[in-house]
Amino acid sequence: MRDSNRYIRQIQLPGFGKDGQEKLARSSVLVIGAGGLGVPVIQYLSAMGVGHLGIMDADSIDISNLHRQVIYQSSQAGMDKVTACREWVEKQNPDIILQTYAEFLSVSNALATIASYDLVIDATDNFEARYLINDACVLLEKPFVYGALQGYEGQVSVFNYQSGPTYRCLYPIPPDAGQIPDCNQAGVLGIIPGIIGSYQALEAVKVLTECAEPLSGKLLVLDFKDHHHYAINIRTNPLSRQIKALQSSYALDSCAIEDEISVEELAKWLLADKEFALLDVRETSEFEAERLEQAVSVPLSEIYNQTIPCSTHQPWVVMCQLGSRSKKAIQILKSRFPNAKLINLEGGLAQWCLEMGNLHLNE
Repeated sequence: MRDSNRYIRQIQLPGFGKDGQEKLARSSVLVIGAGGLGVPVIQYLSAMGVGHLGIMDADSIDISNLHRQVIYQSSQAGMDKVTACREWVEKQNPDIILQTYAEFLSVSNALATIASYDLVIDATDNFEARYLINDACVLLEKPFVYGALQGYEGQVSVFNYQSGPTYRCLYPIPPDAGQIPDCNQAGVLGIIPGIIGSYQALEAVKVLTECAEPLSGKLLVLDFKDHHHYAINIRTNPLSRQIKALQSSYALDSCAIEDEISVEELAKWLLADKEFALLDVRETSEFEAERLEQAVSVPLSEIYNQTIPCSTHQPWVVMCQLGSRSKKAIQILKSRFPNAKLINLEGGLAQWCLEMGNLHLNE
């Protein structure tokens, strides 16, 4: 450490101390993606003193990035993101060894690039990159920190850490192309990727310095609109490690979006006594406070282990508060029950209350 005064407040921290700071200084981290998630990761890891930082992104700065990618300036519009990141990091902490890659991660460069780093941070916004990162890290036995967001919700986890679960243990089957929109399609509040990226930086520090237990084997879900934060336990699937080589392509299949049902159509099903199961994946406290009469509680945080008391011979309508958690639940249920007919309730319980009021509602 060339300037220990820079890190004096970290060194003073019980459980971290000089030993933690020295471990951080000896560590190397590759940040894949220099957008909404990558920017706070880059800010904090460089400021905290990670020894060797790699930044990979082929994108350039756009004015529409600036509300959430806060190290970039209006005058830098059109500049390569990695060039702007280099300028920022060199000013913030000149002691950092910095390597930038003005390219996107691909099958041809993934193994060679990731091999020289201790830890990878997935700050991408697409499923193709996530599955490629996962498979490369499994082959190279490297841990990686995952972060993702949709609307007002974010997710964080640590995969492939000390033989723990991989990303394919959580999502073994990639979604269809266009099934889950990215922030360019769905929009995002500027502060939310900042929060999730900060969580990713924290998990990276935990892994590199062993100052605390990282989120291996757990998916932390943060709902910033309704203030619901919970962790889902992830079971290790031994098959997820049986990867011998990277796939020739990680492009997603172009198929129809998830089957969905509107509130109006669901009401018709209920009034007609149609045979189907209604699964409510909100947490138990939410379900007990307000629910549809016919709904069965299957909390998302317990969905891997809970018995589903429904027959796969009938459709399963999956619901949550706003309609986003239910989409994640469907992905997990697909892997557990591949023959089940899974249908997402558009807008969730909030949309039901808006359109139907108290009809079929238990409070």
